[in-house]
Amino acid sequence: MLQPPSAPNWMLLGTEPVRSAFEYVRMRRMSVASLPSGDGHPVIVFPGLAGNHRSIGSMLRLCKQLGYAARDWGLGINTGPRGELDPWMDELARHVDALAAPHRKAMSLVGVSLGGIYAREVAKRLTGRVRQVITVGAPFAGRAEHTNAAWLYRLLNGRAPLFDDALLTRLRASPDVPTTSVYSRSDGVVAWQACLHEEGARHTENIEVASSHCGLGWNAQVLSIIADRLHQPEGAWRPYAQGSGKRSHGADAASRVSCSTRPVATR
Repeated sequence: MLQPPSAPNWMLLGTEPVRSAFEYVRMRRMSVASLPSGDGHPVIVFPGLAGNHRSIGSMLRLCKQLGYAARDWGLGINTGPRGELDPWMDELARHVDALAAPHRKAMSLVGVSLGGIYAREVAKRLTGRVRQVITVGAPFAGRAEHTNAAWLYRLLNGRAPLFDDALLTRLRASPDVPTTSVYSRSDGVVAWQACLHEEGARHTENIEVASSHCGLGWNAQVLSIIADRLHQPEGAWRPYAQGSGKRSHGADAASRVSCSTRPVATR
C-alpha cells in the first residue's frame, strides 16, 4: 500500500474554495435523467468533519431522485467521535440500524471524508444488514498528519485525534461487503494515498476522480459514480467498469480504477 508522504501541499489547500465553487456550478448542469434508477433500498449518508445534512445535500437529493430511500445520519454536525471510540461506534451502528429498520432490504452506506470511516466501521458491526459501502475522500489508510484537518478536529473536540497502530490497522481493514473508495489526487485536505485499498483486496475498488476535497460532496463525477455503484444488484456486485458505456453515465473519462477483478456474491 502506498503510504502518504505528508498532508497535501498548501497550494492545493488554498485553492479548495475556488475549485469547489466551480464544481458546484458544473453539478447544477448535471443531467439526472442519464443516471441509472434505484431499487428503493435504504441509503444512509454520513457527512465529513464539521459537516451536516446540508454539506451532503446534493448526494441526498440525487439518491432520492433516483428512487432510493435515502437519508442523512441523523446526528447533526459531525464533530468526531465522543469518548472512547469503540463504544461510540457501537452506539452509532445501533442508531443506523434503527434508521434503516423500516426497510426490509439491506442498506448501502455512503460516507464523505471522516464520514466514510464511520460508514466502514458501521458496516463491520452490522453483519447482514449492509449491502455495500461507498467512501468519498475518506483517509481510512492514513494518520491525522496525512490530512490538513487535524486543527479543525482540535477546535471541535479540544484535542487532536488519537490513533495508535492497532487502531490504524483495524481502520485499514475493509468491511466484509463490496467497498468502493473514491479519491482525488488534487484533494487539498486529505492525502490521496490515505484513501486507497490495498491492490487485490477482495471486493474492494479505488476510483480516482478530479475534485477538490470540499467539492467532493457535489462533484458531478462523484455523484455519477455513486449512482452507478448504488445501482449494482444485491449479491451480484461487479467492479466499476470505466468507459464501458454501460456504467460511465456521464463520469469523466479521466477516472482511474483499480480493484479486484473478481465478481463477488455478497449474500
